[in-house]
Amino acid sequence: MDETAYRQARQAAVQHPCAFEKALLAGCCACSLAQRRHIAEREAVACLDAVARASCVLLLQLLRRNAAFTLHLSRADEQLTHAQEMKVQCGGLAGLQRVLSGSGEVEDVSRLVQSARQAQGGLEDLPYSEIVQSVAAYRTRRRAGQP
Repeated sequence: MDETAYRQARQAAVQHPCAFEKALLAGCCACSLAQRRHIAEREAVACLDAVARASCVLLLQLLRRNAAFTLHLSRADEQLTHAQEMKVQCGGLAGLQRVLSGSGEVEDVSRLVQSARQAQGGLEDLPYSEIVQSVAAYRTRRRAGQP
């Protein structure tokens, strides 16, 4: 399947793509609103709730913006590499979980985002200086045979 055909099939199969798809596929977290879809030999994650997805998209944008310096980006809107995106998603969610409950295990992204909105009065008011520490500390898996 060529890339154009894949994108078209993905768009048809996944109406609301999950904002934290990379983190979910990597096993960093789970979400009760996530639905995995198989397209050709690949896997995609759809969100079952458009409103919850909008909150997750906003959180991810805020995490990227606040982690720009940590990721050595000259502009906050720069395209991220896969490794940087993994740091933002997995590290950011773990940092948010630590800020809210003291634990780093993210069992349900949708509940975590909802709790953050209620506890802090809005996603914009989260203590990103503390959350970004987890982004900086997150380490991606190394390939076999690499130091």
